[in-house]
Order: sequence, then structure tokens, then C-alpha cells
Amino acid sequence: MSSNISLKLYNLIKTGVIKSNAQFWKLFYNEDYINTFSCDLQAIKQELMEKEINVISVFDKNFPSVNVKLKNSEKPFFFAYKGDITLLNNADKNVAVIGVLTPTNEIVEREQKVVKSLIEKEFNIVSGLAKGCDTVAHIESVKNNAKTIAFLPSTIEKIYPKENIGLAKEIIHNGGLIISEYINEPKNKYESVKRFIERDRLQALYSKAVILIASYRKSEGDSGSRYAFEKAKEYGKKRLVMYRESDSSNLTFGLNKDYVMQGEKIVSPKEIEEL
Repeated sequence: MSSNISLKLYNLIKTGVIKSNAQFWKLFYNEDYINTFSCDLQAIKQELMEKEINVISVFDKNFPSVNVKLKNSEKPFFFAYKGDITLLNNADKNVAVIGVLTPTNEIVEREQKVVKSLIEKEFNIVSGLAKGCDTVAHIESVKNNAKTIAFLPSTIEKIYPKENIGLAKEIIHNGGLIISEYINEPKNKYESVKRFIERDRLQALYSKAVILIASYRKSEGDSGSRYAFEKAKEYGKKRLVMYRESDSSNLTFGLNKDYVMQGEKIVSPKEIEEL
């Protein structure tokens, strides 16, 4: 059951009074101030009940906390979600698995082995429900009856991509979690793109480690995974890359190769054991 204060925050976000994380922490991090705003709590409860969506805020005791010093613009204060929110209570139980939108069959097979190894060590798999490597990570988790967490760049109501609406339902049915900071649709393309980057930070923030399956360099193809990987470094999280010598001339592993050259460790049974 969502608390009254979180329902009020939901209303303030939905109506555009609260526009950003930074604004919240500067002006609205005061329960008494929020209570000066009136709204029809019963109508909001009914709305969320019909949509089967829960909301939670930093004012709730069970809001998933983080042990990382963050800028106000990066500090989460509100989530809409479906599923088991307690999966975020212990980041040390979660490992993010991310990568390209268009993995080859060989990459998929290698990723499946990595995910299965993590599941065998009882880790929850975190990803972003995107096409490609994210989808592989979630499906492999569901297939092995493991918990998986999907951070969305979209609202819960309009899951992106549409092709993964069914997968989102499977994640929830299997005891996992789909979660988002957003309850309104983006106003423009800039805001839409920004949400993908903001989502990526959450994957790193609520995980013990981030594993990069495969990624192009910035100028050579889709490389959104680099945001989560860079945030993992900033947040002091362990970083691993999937890579072997035969990948050296493959553009799909361009970013992975660069990270290995910089000294990042390659994911292996030994590294997973050490996690």
C-alpha cells in the first residue's frame, strides 16, 4: 500500500509542480511543506489501484537507500513500480548485465552462460528491458526461475520497447521488479533521450557490479551501455567485461577492448566467484 505522502508526491509530479530530482531536493524535501498541497488522495489511490501500480518515496521507511554520495540531480526520491521493491534493499545481491541492442547469436550464447553463472551464485540480475543484451539477461533469469530487476526509461504504463511488454509481465509474475522514476511521458526527444541516460545510472547504483557484455565505441554504433559502466566507476562498483582475444577485431566489442586495455577485468568463473 502506497503511503499518503508518496501519493501526494505522485500528484505533484504528475501535475508538473515537481519537475526534477534536483528541484525536489532543493525545495520539497520537507514533509510538512508537501502536506500544504491538497489533492484527492482517494482518487489517486483508485487510479493507481486500477493501473496496478505502486509508488514509493524517500519519506517511506522502506525506500531503497544507497550508500553512495550523489549530486542532487542524481539522487532518486520517488519510484513507480510493479513487483518486489525489496529486491533493491541490498545492492550486494544484484549484478547489472548490459550490452548492445543487436547481439549476434554467439554473443547471446556467451551472455546466457554469464547470466546463468550469476544466478547459480544467487545474484539478482539487473538490466534495462531494452532490446538485445538486456532482453537476454531478463529472459535467462526468468527461464532459470531467478529474480530480475528492470529499470525503465519509460513510464510503467507505456513500457519501452513495446515488444517487451510480455517480458515485463513475466518478470513480475516470477517475483521480480519493474521500476521507473517517471509517471509522465517525455515532452520532447531531448527529454526522452535524457531518460535513457538517467535510467542507466540506476542500474549501476543498485548493483554490486556491472558486467558489460558487448558494446561499440561511441562513434561506431549504439553505445548507451557506456553510461551505466562509467557510473559504476564513479560509484565505486566492480566492473567486468566479456571479452576474449578473438573479439579484438570485432567492432561490437570495441568498447570492451578499450576497457580491457585500460585494465578492467574480464568476466570469468573466478571473477564471479569473487563477487
